[in-house]
Amino acid sequence: MDKPLALKLAPETIDDVIGQKHLLGEGKILRNLVKNKKLPSIILYGRPGIGKTSIANAIVKDLGQRYRFFNATINNKHDFDIIVEEAKMYEGLILIIDEIHRLNKDKQDLLLPQIESGLITLIGLTTSNPYHKINPAIRSRCHIFELLPLSEEDIIEGLKKACKHPDLEGIKIDKEALKYIAALSNNDLRYAYNLLEVSFYSSNNKKITVDHIKEINNKPAFFHDKNEDGHYDVLSAFQKSIRGSDVNASLHYLARLLEAGDLDSIYRRLSVICYEDIGLANPNMGPRLKAAIDAAELVGFPECIIPLGEIVIDLALSPKSNSAVVAINKALDDVRTGKCGKVPSHINSTAFGYLYPHDFKDDFVVQEYMPDNLRGKNYYEPKETSQYERNLKQIKEKIDNLKRKN
Repeated sequence: MDKPLALKLAPETIDDVIGQKHLLGEGKILRNLVKNKKLPSIILYGRPGIGKTSIANAIVKDLGQRYRFFNATINNKHDFDIIVEEAKMYEGLILIIDEIHRLNKDKQDLLLPQIESGLITLIGLTTSNPYHKINPAIRSRCHIFELLPLSEEDIIEGLKKACKHPDLEGIKIDKEALKYIAALSNNDLRYAYNLLEVSFYSSNNKKITVDHIKEINNKPAFFHDKNEDGHYDVLSAFQKSIRGSDVNASLHYLARLLEAGDLDSIYRRLSVICYEDIGLANPNMGPRLKAAIDAAELVGFPECIIPLGEIVIDLALSPKSNSAVVAINKALDDVRTGKCGKVPSHINSTAFGYLYPHDFKDDFVVQEYMPDNLRGKNYYEPKETSQYERNLKQIKEKIDNLKRKN
């Protein structure tokens, strides 16, 4: 079977790589490492179609060193053992690991000492953020480089190069068609190559026009893999837009999530937003959000867009307060750093000397609840973005004053 054009166009050297000038341009770090024939273990991360595998292959070919390819989801421990034995035989090799974020613990444990000893030089490839998804022990032994999204100019450069390939001999394509393919590709060069190839072979006279491309695909292939970083980028932008009270951006990212059909992620993220970003500034938002989610679930697509659009507008324009999440994180920091202390005897399981607040005026009595070493510690700092939290602040100040007097 003939290989796809995208594979045939894979760069043979780093000079052939499209984009990534911040790493491979003249005088830049990866180019200099290759030039000086001194490659440390590295991790390349970025969205699909951006050139991770191509760059890795170009690097090892330029270095002229022995290398092997390993896929963390397909290859097993036996495959890895063979690679290690080969590395020992040749006193080292470069190991390219695709989808390294999926490497299980057993394989990680085998890999670590080989990287440390220098027997294996790692080139890890991942679409996931390595700071979140890769074992810290491996991460600390590697230099991490982010590949940036390709620009429209980069895609057009790649398409022009593809048009010179023998497989597309006789192709006729104008600037408008090139720009249209680039726009449809949403910065995915592999997708652009594939669309160009299909357009060429499905044309009558090797002439590619915008109208012909529209017959094949008139919908942008926007990157939205719900298992990878692109999905989390949209979710992150969704939350940050609501947090920033930008209602139009909030609706835009909601639309992208809806177009991907990922209601579960929308529900989860809205719930986080409700309590992390709206919080005590508008505590009634919780029940309102639950009602909107229930309505969306009840009616399903396409009508679910109505209650979800409404609640996103409400969340974006609501007063905001993160005082609750700041407070609980402060408390967690103390616990995680060992600042706990013994529970006071009057509120432990024996409760000897405990004063029952409901027996006193205003259902309140001054007594110490904190461990001795944390007396006077203050986690919650009310904000004044809403009347509700201003009321909480007044109550807290009243209680704090009574404690000080006591």
